[in-house]
Amino acid sequence: MPELPWIFTRLDLRAVVDIFAVALIFYWLLSVAQGTRATQLIRGLAILVIAVVGAANIFNLTALDWLLTKTLPALIVAVPIVFQPELRRALEKLGHTGSMLLPPFSTQGESDLEKTVEEISRAAAQLARQRYGALIVIERDTGLQDYADRGVPLDATLTRQLLINIFYPNSPLHDAAVIIRHDRILAASCVLPLSETTSIGGQLGTRHRAGVGITEESDAVVVIVSEETGQISIAYNARLIRDLDQERLRRVLRELLRLDRGERDSQSPRRGTDWEPSKGQDERIERIVEDGAKTSSHAG
Repeated sequence: MPELPWIFTRLDLRAVVDIFAVALIFYWLLSVAQGTRATQLIRGLAILVIAVVGAANIFNLTALDWLLTKTLPALIVAVPIVFQPELRRALEKLGHTGSMLLPPFSTQGESDLEKTVEEISRAAAQLARQRYGALIVIERDTGLQDYADRGVPLDATLTRQLLINIFYPNSPLHDAAVIIRHDRILAASCVLPLSETTSIGGQLGTRHRAGVGITEESDAVVVIVSEETGQISIAYNARLIRDLDQERLRRVLRELLRLDRGERDSQSPRRGTDWEPSKGQDERIERIVEDGAKTSSHAG
């Protein structure tokens, strides 16, 4: 590439500082967006822009190049509107020191996931026996910080007893949902979007519609306990599985959180830390539910 020698001759200390400053700004913006739905939006927008600009340059598409030239200035107005919650949070963080350049999340080991599954399963079973309604949202790849910000922040260690105390009917936090990130309860009393789907059934109330609604907008897994029937349900990928006991709930959670992957890793590739539901996974979950139903019928 003949341009490289020219670039290096122009690369003085001022240029290095300039490049570092721009990189730092981009890193800061991405760290602010991480943990929110804006991450997926930025990723999709970047792929779209790169693809369109690349096609216009490679194939010399004059009309498309003209359209891009006229459209890009409008993005200056659109970006603050689309990313208003993230920009507001970024400005709020400017008032704090020492937190802007730190990564927002830590990684979670398999032992922490095991603890998360066990605590939620035991709590849901006890809540069901006592007929306490509950809505427990487990964050996965899609960040739920937007919803957590609207609730009551807790940042508490996840335990069975704490979940039961939160959903105790006289507790000020028992309404709405709790959001769990890794092995911590991020926030309580969080309002979730309601699903508009007609497949849920009219007999199910707001709690179930909210549980399915958040899975339509993210890859979260939601555990729902009915206050009326004491029935445990789980929602994921806009699906609702009802009438689970503690053991089946634990097994389904392990499957959805990839704790039972074993040899399936070679058959189900992952992209970094995120993954997408597959037909095979749905079939495995259906077998878990059916096996549990057969076991219950034999026991009866």
